[in-house]
Amino acid sequence: MAKILLVDDDAHIAEVVEFSLRAAGFETLTAQNGEKALELFEAHQPDLLILDIGLPGQDGLWVCRQIRQKAQTPIIFLSARDEEVDKVLGLTIGGDDYVTKPFSPRELTARAQAILRRQGTLTPNPPAQAPVKTEAAKLVQGSLTLDLESYETFWGDQKIDLTATEFKILKTLGQRPRKVFQRDELMTLVYPGAVVSDRTIDSHILHIRKKFQKIGAEDPIQTQHGLGYSLRLESLKP
Repeated sequence: MAKILLVDDDAHIAEVVEFSLRAAGFETLTAQNGEKALELFEAHQPDLLILDIGLPGQDGLWVCRQIRQKAQTPIIFLSARDEEVDKVLGLTIGGDDYVTKPFSPRELTARAQAILRRQGTLTPNPPAQAPVKTEAAKLVQGSLTLDLESYETFWGDQKIDLTATEFKILKTLGQRPRKVFQRDELMTLVYPGAVVSDRTIDSHILHIRKKFQKIGAEDPIQTQHGLGYSLRLESLKP
């Protein structure tokens, strides 16, 4: 499994891109600034970087220069501007491709795949075969079903549209249904390598609850006051 380091300070963009990359079979790491990006690069040696130029503090061009002093890892630049000088400078200092915002996450994922195939990191796609889905590809707790391959969530027969982060929260809780996760622990599992507010998890859980409430489903998450969150098992019974 190829590993991609995504560096972007826009949490929404990062979430959407990460979802697309994971759906394509990539392992992902995320950072919101240049310093954290270099730290993760040193620790995990990713196969490719997707790097926003307009980062707070040290920008993406600075990150690229630091990396190029020690490695030739391929880099795709992201930028909110479509100016020729950006493209020339980015590619001149060692970028392999350049994508202007707004962009299609699928196109970005396809470009990453193309670069990694040229590098020999990915092999060409094998002949298409009918997918085989086993029970291990699903996480089922009573009326709640999480499809771990398609990232789809169901309450009975009703589909609930969750973001990638919301899905990861429910998946984490569902994999250890009797465990109470502290906020810090849950943030570490859901946002590996990223620095986020301690209230970010609260916000995501509120959105999950609203989406379940909207279709008349039970609240799947139990707040353990003073401790954290767990799966609300009694509410998931069919």
